[in-house]
Amino acid sequence: MRTLIAVIRPLGVIGMVMSLSHLVPIAASLLNDDGAARVFCISMLFNFVVALIAFAASRNLKLELKPRDGMLLVVLAWSGGAAFATLPLLMLIPGLSFADAYFEAISGLTASGGTVLSGLDALPPSLNIWRGLLVWLGGMGIIVLAVAILPLLGVGGRQIFKAETPGPMKDQKLTPRIAETAKGLWLVYVLISTACLIAYHLAGMNWLDATMHMFTTMGLGGFSTHDAGFAHWNSPLIEAVAIVFMLIASLNFGSHFLAFRSRSARPYWRDPELPLCLLVILGSCVGIAAYLLITGVYPNFWVALRYASFNVVSVASTTGYSSTDYIQWPIFAPMWMLFLCSFATCSGSTGGGIKMIRAQLLYVQIYREFIKLLHPSAVNPAKLGGQVIDNKVIFAVLGFLFIYIASLVSLTLLLLVSGLDALTAFGAAAASLNNLGPGLHLVGPAATYAVLSDFQTWVCSFAMLLGRLELFTLLIIFTPAFWRR
Repeated sequence: MRTLIAVIRPLGVIGMVMSLSHLVPIAASLLNDDGAARVFCISMLFNFVVALIAFAASRNLKLELKPRDGMLLVVLAWSGGAAFATLPLLMLIPGLSFADAYFEAISGLTASGGTVLSGLDALPPSLNIWRGLLVWLGGMGIIVLAVAILPLLGVGGRQIFKAETPGPMKDQKLTPRIAETAKGLWLVYVLISTACLIAYHLAGMNWLDATMHMFTTMGLGGFSTHDAGFAHWNSPLIEAVAIVFMLIASLNFGSHFLAFRSRSARPYWRDPELPLCLLVILGSCVGIAAYLLITGVYPNFWVALRYASFNVVSVASTTGYSSTDYIQWPIFAPMWMLFLCSFATCSGSTGGGIKMIRAQLLYVQIYREFIKLLHPSAVNPAKLGGQVIDNKVIFAVLGFLFIYIASLVSLTLLLLVSGLDALTAFGAAAASLNNLGPGLHLVGPAATYAVLSDFQTWVCSFAMLLGRLELFTLLIIFTPAFWRR
C-alpha cells in the first residue's frame, strides 16, 4: 500500500506534463485545418484534470521514492500513459476498438512502430503527428523528462531514472546531479532531432512528413504518414538521411552528451559498444546486399546495396521502416535482420533488444569459461573497454538473457495457442519484445497487426511494454516479494 501511495504524486506530475504534449498536434491541426483540434483539446483537458486531481489528492504525501516505488511508477506511467493517449485515436477513427487503440498508443510510447492502422495517407495530419510524437517522447523516455522536474517538487528522481534507463550499468552518472543528467540528455536529443528535421526537409519531404519522420527516426519507432512507408518517395537521398540518423539514434546518448559537452569525439572512441554496433550493422548491409545479388533478387550490386542498407539498418536499429516488402526476399535475409534487432543497438540508445553491451559481456563470459576449462587456476577477470567488470554485472546479464529467452518462447507459444501460424507468431513475438514493429509473414512490413484478434493484440501490447522496460522492471511487480513490507 505504501508503494502505491508513494507514486500517486509523481504520477500526477507526469500526467500533467504529458497532457501538455497535446499542444503539438493542436498546432498541427490548426496549421493544416484538419478539424481535429477540438478533439485534442478535449483529450488534453481530460488528461490534465485527472492528473491534477491525483496530484492535489496527494499533495501532503511527500514520501521519498524507494527502488520499488520507482519501478512501479515507471510501469504505471508507461501503461497508464498509453491508456490516456488512446483518446484522440478513439475519437478520430470510427470503429477502432480499445484493444487496437491501446496497441497503437503503447507501440508509440515504447518506440516500437507496429501499427494496426491502414489508410494513413487519409488520416488527419495532426493525428499522424500525435502518433509520431508518442514515439519521440517514448524514445528517450518521458520518465527522464519528468526526472528533471520532480526534484523541484521534493520528489527524488534517481530511482525513476535507474528503472527506466536501458542497459546493465545504470549507476554510471554523466553529471553529479540526476536532474542535470536528464536535462543534458534531452538537450542533445532535441538538437539532433532538429538536425534530422532539417535534413529530411532539404532531402525532399514537406514539413509535415519531415516532422513526423523526425519523431519516429529519433525514437526508432517506424510510424509513417504513408501506407507505402519510404517507398512513397522512392528517393535514395531521403533513405540516406534516414540511415544516418537511425544509426545516430542507435548509439548511446550518453556518448552523444559527453561528446557535446567536451566538444570532442573522444567519448565515442571510449565507448566499447560503438565500434561493434557499427561493424555488425554496416557489415550486414554489405553481406545481405551480396546475398540478394547472388540470389537474383536485384540486377546489380548497387541497387541491392541501396535496398539492403535501408531495410537492414531500419530493422537492426529496431526502427521498423521499410522501402520494400523484404519478406519477399529469400528467408535468410529477413531472419538475419530479425536476429540483428535483438542485440545490435547500444545501451542508452532509443533502440530495443538486449543491447550490444550485454551481447559483448555474454561473449566475454563464454571466453572466460573456455579459459577456465583450459587453465582452472588462472585468474581471468571480465574486462570490457579496458575496465574490469564486476561479477554481479555478469550474473545480472546472464539472468537477463534467461528471462529474455523465456519471455520470447512464452510469448510465441501464447500466440501459437491462440491460432497464429508459427512464422507469424514468432515474428510478432520477437518484433514486439524487441520493440521493432513489423514482424514476419502476416505482420510483415507490407501488412499491419490488424489481422490479429483482440487477445493476440493484448499479448503483443504486453510484449512491447515488457521489452521497453527491459523485462525485470515490469515482471518484478508480479512477484509476491515486491508487495511485502
